[in-house]
Amino acid sequence: MSTADLFNRLWELYDEWYYRHRVIAENEVKLVRSMVRKHPVLEVGVGTGFFAWNIGAEYGIDPSINMLSKAVTRGIEVVQGVGESLPFRDNVFGTVLLIVTLCFVDDPRRVLKESSRVAMHEGDVVACIVPRDSSWGRKYVEEAKRGHVFYSRAKFYTVDEVVSMMEAAGLNVIESKGVLGFKPWERPFPEEPSNNIIDKGFVCIKGVKKTT
Repeated sequence: MSTADLFNRLWELYDEWYYRHRVIAENEVKLVRSMVRKHPVLEVGVGTGFFAWNIGAEYGIDPSINMLSKAVTRGIEVVQGVGESLPFRDNVFGTVLLIVTLCFVDDPRRVLKESSRVAMHEGDVVACIVPRDSSWGRKYVEEAKRGHVFYSRAKFYTVDEVVSMMEAAGLNVIESKGVLGFKPWERPFPEEPSNNIIDKGFVCIKGVKKTT
């Protein structure tokens, strides 16, 4: 089963996670919101639109029609498609977001190259990940080995690996911030985004499209 088919079938389970882990989700939303400085915003891998809805993103793309149906109810203008071949003109979005998207796509380098293409000159591409070498990443990798329905289909990356891919896509990486400084086994608490990303469980990396 492809990841698109998986999310199409289990979209409700995916969306419920944010409400069952409200403090974690609110910390993540706060971080993503802090990384957005230019509109319009496109979220690649928009899913059910949880993040787009909470941060005021206007557009989203995803291969899962059932997820997109939920995103539409949240006021997002959506297109069905994949990140490797974005159906948009060059230089149109102020910010392109990839929120825990790279770990589920077939070709993350191509997705980043496409995201850079559709971003405006000096626009932003923001990739948010669960770093593989964080305590959260290690937890999810172990759960993947045990057959977790979502994590077993993911490939987790380190921040350095994502930075390298972004730079290869023509982006100048200017900022990284993180949240989830508490461990997976600790009680969650509200946090502010931090420039100290060491062992943070959710990190967003911003790259600016280089002018030619």
